[in-house]
Amino acid sequence: MSFNIQAGTTTDRYHHYVTRSWKQLLPHNERSRNLDAIAELISEYDIVGLQEADTGSFRSGFINQTRYLSREAGFAWQTDQSNRKVGNVASAGNGVMARWKPDEVISHKLPGSIPGRGVLTLRYGNGNDALLVVVLHLALGRRARTSQLGFVSELLQGHRDVVVMGDLNTDINSPELGAFVHQNELQIPTADLLSFPSWQPLRAIDHIMLSSSLEVIDSDVLDVPFSDHCPVIVKLSVPTALQGLEAAQPQAQRHQNQ
Repeated sequence: MSFNIQAGTTTDRYHHYVTRSWKQLLPHNERSRNLDAIAELISEYDIVGLQEADTGSFRSGFINQTRYLSREAGFAWQTDQSNRKVGNVASAGNGVMARWKPDEVISHKLPGSIPGRGVLTLRYGNGNDALLVVVLHLALGRRARTSQLGFVSELLQGHRDVVVMGDLNTDINSPELGAFVHQNELQIPTADLLSFPSWQPLRAIDHIMLSSSLEVIDSDVLDVPFSDHCPVIVKLSVPTALQGLEAAQPQAQRHQNQ
């Protein structure tokens, strides 16, 4: 699953970006209830990538939302990446929760004239059978996205089995995403799944892309009112690197920064 959770805040009309803008900066009870609903939703999945998860600031009651969701949803392992901060008032970044502890986790900063975008990479296994999971949140502008996708392409080199998920802020018809998919020989089962805005989805900008070596069983977008984005999901046959793995025990995770 890939889900932009908008820091746990609901939005169901465009004008709410203005009339409810205070919720992006101040704590409120609705956020806690919404996070609990998200936790129940994601508990059914094996790997969940989050975007716009607060990493622990005033607006979230200094709660790291990835850690909170991981605990409440019963995940065995989690990590997060803080990419954008407004003092102690607000922070946002990517997060990942999984049933299995990866062999390596690396946090990268994405290139761009405006800082605040990042990508997390998780590696399971070694050698030809290794699985690389990539969680990212791309920029709004095409030039920055093109540069960022080029950076991610470099991360994928040498890996046969890859899963790339996140809020890409563009659809498959854009030149930069089309080139990325072609260059890395990816399949994109979420290409036609409209995920934004959640109250009347018109754009397919949240995606899960996979290498052609992985077998897709099903894909879907979930119609839930927990964010301004709808989550997208992909069900696939168990990759070689995950076969036979036992679920990890819950524990804190430190990752390498690059």
